[in-house]
This record gives sequence, structure tokens and C-alpha cells, in this order.
Amino acid sequence: MLAADLLGQIDQVKTFKRYGRVKRVVGLMIESQGPESSIGDVCYIHIGKNNRKIQAEVVGFKDENILLMPYTSLNEISPGCLVEATLKPLEVKIGPALIGSVLDSLGQPLDGSQLPKGLGSVGTDQDPPNPMTRPPISEPVEVGVRLIDSLLTVGMGQRVGIFAGSGVGKSTLLGMIARNTNADLNVIALIGERGREVREFIEKDLGPEGLARSIVVVATSDQPALMRIKGAFTATAIAEYFRDRGLNVMMMMDSVTRVAMAQREVGLAIGEPPTTKGYTPSVFAILPRLLERTGTNEHGSITAFYTVLVDGDDMNEPIADTVRGILDGHFVLDRSLANKGQYPAVNVLKSVSRIMNNIVPEAHKKSAEKLRELLSTYINSEDLINIGAYKRGSSKEIDDAIASYPKIISFIKQATDEKVSYEEGVQSLYELLGRSD
Repeated sequence: MLAADLLGQIDQVKTFKRYGRVKRVVGLMIESQGPESSIGDVCYIHIGKNNRKIQAEVVGFKDENILLMPYTSLNEISPGCLVEATLKPLEVKIGPALIGSVLDSLGQPLDGSQLPKGLGSVGTDQDPPNPMTRPPISEPVEVGVRLIDSLLTVGMGQRVGIFAGSGVGKSTLLGMIARNTNADLNVIALIGERGREVREFIEKDLGPEGLARSIVVVATSDQPALMRIKGAFTATAIAEYFRDRGLNVMMMMDSVTRVAMAQREVGLAIGEPPTTKGYTPSVFAILPRLLERTGTNEHGSITAFYTVLVDGDDMNEPIADTVRGILDGHFVLDRSLANKGQYPAVNVLKSVSRIMNNIVPEAHKKSAEKLRELLSTYINSEDLINIGAYKRGSSKEIDDAIASYPKIISFIKQATDEKVSYEEGVQSLYELLGRSD
């Protein structure tokens, strides 16, 4: 039986290679006459006198030619360069030995070192779990941020969007979550970041403690569009690998907006028509395919935080609107709160966790609703209070809100190096409202 199996495997081995030749380069695209390949397959382009090989991916077809986009720059590619087909999509090496590493989009160590031994190959583009095999989210996950754990409780396997303009503190918030969470492992994707910010995030926001239980995937803004897209898919594949081994993974991607912008570059390069605000149809196809891969399956869970950059703090721009419709909740970081020195600058009244009511006790839910009510009452009357037009005693609700407001702000604020457990956060909420639960 064993010999028959081996013979069957030998029969499947391809004993020849397929080649084509570069015909022309237009913009970001390489047009090649052959080889026979499918969408998503990786090809090697032989360049230079030393016959050096660079990787490129098949992204489309034109007449009888294939359209390739390289993972690196187009330098040294010339007409007639040999194109070698691999007949398989991109795969990366994954295993527990990667924990504590910083990788590029192709799964290679960013510091130039060698990959550890004992890793297995995994494809970066996988199907989301079958909806019928996804267990319901039934328990909270601790993120170590008092405001989130108590007022916007996140479930184990929930997917949340963090919506923010530039410079409002999203990277700092992600760093706090990565350091403080009780998840088994962090997988962090830094997509389209400035090169300066990568080391700053790893050393300052994440810190040695956070890095020791994390895998970081980096695709900086200077890299080709395809590398930025692959960074998101590689990070998701790594998270899936550990989820399938029974772990509860915390995944953070900063930012999904830059993945969408990279896909727009690819779409425009292969001739897609721009539609909503210049975004191509493939952008709105790739987002659910990427975001639905996280969450729960029958083995483990991936709790995911995706940051969304909102131009001019416009929460209704196309990418923000699409992502909000896919995910299980959204946290809005407010520039006006950051300007007041309130960190984390999460606007509680504009944020929601769609899973919270299903995973917290009734007392916790009612306390969170009461705090929201007090905060809303104060915010709605703030102008009258500040100009002295409100007379104390006119409304019991406003009087209660005024009395509670300083305590609420003190409760919401948290230093970046302060860790608050889930139980401590909920207990602080009860104490603030005078409950004894």
C-alpha cells in the first residue's frame, strides 16, 4: 500500500518547468508572453547577468498574455527576461518558533536573519471558516483597557474596527492592548506604515514584554502595492495557523485602509474602472474576504482589531462604511478628546460593541448603559453649563450628570503603562455608580 502511495505521488511530480518571456512593462504591470498560469500563482522573473530571480504574482490576463505584478521594484526587468511558472500561490513558513519575530510580507525575518527550523508551509490566501462551524461568541476577552473592558466589552473571537484620523492615538491603543491582553498570542500587521514608525511602535508602544508574545508582520509605505496586500494576508494566515491549534489569538492590523488603497493601485493598473470615490470594485470584494477569515472556528478564536483611517475624520467615507458593515463593532477615536488630553481618546457615545449584551451579566450591562446616559446628558447640556445658563436644581438628570462627570472622566482616562484587569475595570464601574454588585 505504501509503495502504491509513493508511486502515485511520483506520478504527480511535474518533471518539466513552464517558461515565458517579458513582453513589456506598463506602469506597475509586467506583461509576459506565457507561461501558462492561473490568477494568484507566483512566478519567478530571471533578471540580470547573474540570472537573479524575483517573485511576481499573476494578477490578470490581456489577450494571450499574462499580467504580473512583482513583490519588489521593477528595476533591471527588461524585454525578453525569462518568466518561470511555479503553478502555486504564495506560501509562507509558519510555526511556534516565529513567536517574538518581526517579519516581512513574504514571511522572511525583517532583520535579515535566517528562519528557524521546523516550520511548515501555509498558503496566505485561505477561505473563511464555514458559518455553520463557527461557535457563537460566549465569553469576554480581557484587553487591559478599563474603558473597553467595562463599557465596550469585546468577546473572544469578535472583530472590531478602530476608526481614527491621523495622530489620535490608535497605535498607542494597539500597543496597550497587545501588552495587557490575556490572549495566548498577538499577531500584529503594520501595513503602509512610515519606516520610522515601525521600530518606534515595536520598542515604545509594544515593548519587550509585548514582543515576547507577538509576531509582527511589516509592509512599509515605500513597498509595492502587492507587498502591502500580502502583508495583510500573511498576518491573517499566521493567526489562522495558531487558531487551528486551539489558541485564542489577538490580531491587530494597522491599517485596513492602506490595504484597500494598495488594492486600488493594483486594480487601476490592470484596467479596472474606478467607481466609488476612485476605489475599484476589487477593493470591495477583497475586504470581506480578508476580514471574514478572523473570528471563531471549531478549534480556537481570533479576536481582531482593525484600524481604519478616516480622511478628515469623515466616518462615512467608502472604506470606513464598508468595514463598519462587516465587523462586529466599532470604536471611534475622537480628535477633540485627544486635544483635551483624554487618552485613550475613545468616544464612548459614538462607539459600540455588538457582542457585549450577549456576553456580560445584566448588572454589568445596566451599569454601562447608566454611565452612557449620564455622559450623554452632560455632553448635550455642556454649552449651557459652561456659559452659566443652567441653574442647579432645574433638572435632576443634569444635576446627576454634573456631579458624576469628573468621576467619569477619571474612570475613562488610563495611562499607557497602566494595566487594569477585566475584573478591576468592571468593579470600578460598579463603584463609580454606587453599585454593590
